[in-house]
Amino acid sequence: MALDRLIVEFKLGGLSEDETAHLNRAWHRLDPWPDSVPGLTRLKRKFVLATLSNGNIALIVNMAKHGGLPWDAVLGAEVARHYKPQPECYLTTAALLGLRPEQCLMVAAHNNDLAAASSVGLRTAFVPRPNEHGPGKARDVTPAREWDVIARDFEDLATKLGC
Repeated sequence: MALDRLIVEFKLGGLSEDETAHLNRAWHRLDPWPDSVPGLTRLKRKFVLATLSNGNIALIVNMAKHGGLPWDAVLGAEVARHYKPQPECYLTTAALLGLRPEQCLMVAAHNNDLAAASSVGLRTAFVPRPNEHGPGKARDVTPAREWDVIARDFEDLATKLGC
């Protein structure tokens, strides 16, 4: 629906139904941050890697396939039937992995996501993505507090976690 409004607003007429569908699925073809695959690959040697996304399973699977992301499990809101930052989202994901909350490390570039995870007992790691919200945007570029781990990128996180 949002794309339909943007097509009208920006006068992008003439797109076929297939072209519109392809454009609408651009999120499914996002390239990962350059440090993601090498850092996650190192982390996977020692830890179980699972997503905890508000995106649906098809989106996350397509992103993983497109970008070579080495997840062990694709979990999140759709599976937990709750969205972040609802506590059940974090707790259900941990339970589905057979883990207690304190055995999980929530890694995010969003301070509010880490705060919600921390409030239900998950450990936390902040990895900033300075340009995520666009050039010159100051949102979530620094940790809001002392999280369990603060790393500059996923390769640094792997090093800090002994991988």
